[in-house]
Amino acid sequence: MSERFKYVEDREMFSAARVKALEALLIEKGIISSEAVDKVIGYFETDMGPFNGAKVVARAWVDPEYKARLLKDTPAAVAEMNFPRGMTGVEGEEMKAVENTSDVHNLIVCTLCSCYPWPLLGLPPYWFKDPSFRARSVREPRAVLKEFGLELDDSVEVRVWDSSAQIRYFVLPERPAGTEGFTEEQLAALLTPEAMQGAAKVKVG
Repeated sequence: MSERFKYVEDREMFSAARVKALEALLIEKGIISSEAVDKVIGYFETDMGPFNGAKVVARAWVDPEYKARLLKDTPAAVAEMNFPRGMTGVEGEEMKAVENTSDVHNLIVCTLCSCYPWPLLGLPPYWFKDPSFRARSVREPRAVLKEFGLELDDSVEVRVWDSSAQIRYFVLPERPAGTEGFTEEQLAALLTPEAMQGAAKVKVG
């Protein structure tokens, strides 16, 4: 990934310290309970995250009929997966999958803030919220992708999709060559949030 969209290593440490201090204050004042905090954290660790998106993509790769349903009516296709608590609400009210092909590459951005398909991809990474990424992805998407290490041929059309409070996009990446005999579980293990947002391609090995 480009140095432009990287952050100092201790950023997480300082953020965690601030969150812990705020959490302690809210618990002390009786506004929230430690049980409620643990429940929310557990939800993001076990129910909501990129492991869901990876399962959806892997299913689409091995099942052409499911893929067609996913592209036509994404929420309905996602609902077929029977995820633990469903995928509606909590940043998943309306989601739309867009497909990468050999001719078209899709990149997802949220120019206004950081709208993101939380149920399928978890919490948005720092780079997705970066003002530079949000502005430049629209103006010069090829340059931004190159800084992520992804250089596309001039013949490939780049489409930029702007997520919003009304609709959140995610990418159905190209299935990499050499994975013809892979199981769904093996395919899902190849997926990354970056690939499902169009900032990277799926790699094998």
